Amino acid sequence: MAARPEPAGEPTQASGPPVHTVVVMGVSGAGKTVVGSALAALLGWVFVDADDLHPASNRDKMRAGIPLTDDDRQPWLRAVGERLRSEVGVVAACSSLKRRYRDLLRDYVPDVYFVHLDIEREVLQERLARRSHEYMPASLLDSQLSALEPLGPDEYGDTVRPAGSPETTAAAIEAELTGAEAPSAR
Repeated sequence: MAARPEPAGEPTQASGPPVHTVVVMGVSGAGKTVVGSALAALLGWVFVDADDLHPASNRDKMRAGIPLTDDDRQPWLRAVGERLRSEVGVVAACSSLKRRYRDLLRDYVPDVYFVHLDIEREVLQERLARRSHEYMPASLLDSQLSALEPLGPDEYGDTVRPAGSPETTAAAIEAELTGAEAPSAR
């Protein structure tokens, strides 16, 4: 795999290599898309919503309330990995629930930085009850929570418990990535 060029103005995480790919991860309703798009805007990077890369068969299953299997997720995760590898300076919203899914994404971008949005179940349920999603019903929350494997201590990334607005959470993540003083959002 050829080395990717470094984006201008790239943040450098003190405990690892320079960061040029961030995946905002978590279960449905965690705020991946709103926090991820706000973070991309702060960094001046490209934003990718991995939901847009799901094949029609996955969307149909989820719309019917059927949880995806690992086999269902493989082509989708490969498409996400390809997209991440093709961009320089990218923030993606992608559930990345299991370690093996994150490992697969690392096959494409070895130094990807994961930000796990860790939200309390009650808050997730309230959010999902208020929103309408094209194919992700609230009934799939339990299967996602059951599948979720938090970041391991050896995984490059951080777990964030958002507080305040998505923009405040994104600013706290950006501050962590750039070494600036973080606002009180965590």
